[in-house]
Amino acid sequence: MALTDPLGDLLTRIRNGQRARKDSVLSPASKLRARVLDVLQREGYIRGYSEEDLAGHSGLRIELKYFEGQPAIQHVARVSKPGRRVYSGSKDLPRVRNGLGITIVSTPRGVLSDAEAREQNVGGEVLAEVF
Repeated sequence: MALTDPLGDLLTRIRNGQRARKDSVLSPASKLRARVLDVLQREGYIRGYSEEDLAGHSGLRIELKYFEGQPAIQHVARVSKPGRRVYSGSKDLPRVRNGLGITIVSTPRGVLSDAEAREQNVGGEVLAEVF
């Protein structure tokens, strides 16, 4: 069966892995997934990720992060979905938990956090929110 929302699948794998207290989770690889993981790593929500070979296909092993036994990611949600795309200008980017969380945005300059997008004065598709 074809995957209609690869990014939603990635976020669900991370959410489920943290609920199950896993050290790492596997996900099929794509450029978009890797860029989103770059943002999560820069912002300190995951320890890191590496590319692996999974039965002839490339995959990503995501190292999950915990703080005092609690997952670093308390909430992760897809904002722009295949059936309803959500776009925002740089001045209208949503703040998650009054700035405590991040919004992941796909911009012409790449996948950025909301703070980076505001700093570079670019808007784009609001992919997900994390805190």
